[in-house]
Amino acid sequence: MPERQPSRRDAIRNREAVLAAADALFTRRQSPEDVTMADVAASAGVGKGTLFRAFGDRAGLLRALYEARLEPVRRAVESGPPPLGPETPPRDRVPALLDAALCFKLDNRRLALALEGSGGSSPYRAEHYERWHGLLRAVLEQIPGLTDSDFTAHALLAATRADLVEHLAGEERVPRERMRSQLAHFVTRVLASGPLPGVTVEE
Repeated sequence: MPERQPSRRDAIRNREAVLAAADALFTRRQSPEDVTMADVAASAGVGKGTLFRAFGDRAGLLRALYEARLEPVRRAVESGPPPLGPETPPRDRVPALLDAALCFKLDNRRLALALEGSGGSSPYRAEHYERWHGLLRAVLEQIPGLTDSDFTAHALLAATRADLVEHLAGEERVPRERMRSQLAHFVTRVLASGPLPGVTVEE
């Protein structure tokens, strides 16, 4: 017998239940691949049809959960106080943005790894990546003397990739504060360096 089409209130409640269930499952399971859509549906107490109607597929569910967890960071970036907010000087805001990205990946290691490794098209075309890259590039463009902000944004974001974070934190057991310090030093060196002698960057 087909599932009853939920009312708007039911749909909102089901969506919240699914996100809460997925959140708990990704936190508990050792590997992101261990979490299936069937697991999420069963844990949330909804049918698989409800799950697919709400999120489309597993990648859609991952994106929705990622965005829900990222919302406080997004609000701080868009309108919050220093060091993340728009009133922060660009040279101070760049390392703060990257530190926020790293901390978010550390706090959401399995989810970030699942989302960034979910296959499909290029990860650099993913909405969440394009948002971080666009924001970082815009701030880098405000720093006098810094050239090729587009590539620099890509290069800096590479230091916060989920697979690298998982390798350092999970396999090499690098402490959180050491990773943050290493990233801060790396960003400082990048921002302090000027164009290489004899190298011309084409716009």
